[in-house]
Amino acid sequence: MKAHGKSIAMANYSVSADQLTEGEVVLIRGKLGFARLTRLIDGAELQASDVRRAQNGMNPVGKPHTTATITQAEVVPKDPASPTIEEQFVAERRYSSKKHPETGLNYSIDSKGQTLPVIAIPTDTAGQVMQDDSGHELASGLDVTLVMRVYKPKGYSNRGLSLDQVIVNEPVRYYTSNANTEELAARGIVFAVPPQPIPARQGAVNDQSSQPAAAPEGTVIDENGFALPAPAGVPVPQPQEAQPAQAPTAQPAPVAQPRAPQVQAAPIQQGAVPPPTAAPAVPQEESMEDKLARLMAENESLRNAGSAVGAPPAPAGPDNPWEDSPAAQQAGITPGR
Repeated sequence: MKAHGKSIAMANYSVSADQLTEGEVVLIRGKLGFARLTRLIDGAELQASDVRRAQNGMNPVGKPHTTATITQAEVVPKDPASPTIEEQFVAERRYSSKKHPETGLNYSIDSKGQTLPVIAIPTDTAGQVMQDDSGHELASGLDVTLVMRVYKPKGYSNRGLSLDQVIVNEPVRYYTSNANTEELAARGIVFAVPPQPIPARQGAVNDQSSQPAAAPEGTVIDENGFALPAPAGVPVPQPQEAQPAQAPTAQPAPVAQPRAPQVQAAPIQQGAVPPPTAAPAVPQEESMEDKLARLMAENESLRNAGSAVGAPPAPAGPDNPWEDSPAAQQAGITPGR
């Protein structure tokens, strides 16, 4: 027979599973080989594990479980002179490895169920342990004791064993896949917190932080890696974003620069008096001398234009009724009659 792909050292069993007493506890101590204790083997990982078990001639587990394998396994009896039935059952199911005979007798357990085993680590007080809640898997090679309990599965007449606790018998070390902590510790390098492997995809993202930042739009990169302003006239490609479909809108016409209004002069009719020019925006106060000169100029212009005001009298003649009148009146303002 085989268990976990290894040949069993004791092929003849003197104790069967139906002889076990439910609730009894068995302890077995050894060096931790492989363990999965802080999370369940489930989903795709469970399927892959069952395929490997079938390829090695073992029965698939088929349910979420935790697992542990120890080497140099020895049962820790309550009474060494009189081991219990349960202790004999466990001792008979140890096996040796053909590939690694130097590991002595091995023992493996697949503990089904949704409950994770309690991991206990030593404290500073001798003989006392405390629960480890770091969430890290234990390192291989640790001196540990597996605490197992007999239970009866529903729907089965035989009994089974569940892994309830894992007691660490030395200062705790944690599993790491990227360095040998023992080799580092021998050289004085000790991790305060166990390092965790980084997935390749996450590592690729982190690597981008060491790359130079992308140049902003409108710049060019010279041969030394510096960002310079883009030369004038060189179009800078702009990223195109998908825009929701919209109805076409009319483009606004270009706005012409404002021009001074053009005033067209109206044609002047013959005989019409031209319109007076616009008065200045801010009139200035006129002095008495300027006002008198202006009035005299206006009077002179009116007299020269043939106005009846200030016109000289008609010359004397046969048809002039004023031929016998006094001398001609001096030009000026004619008094009224």
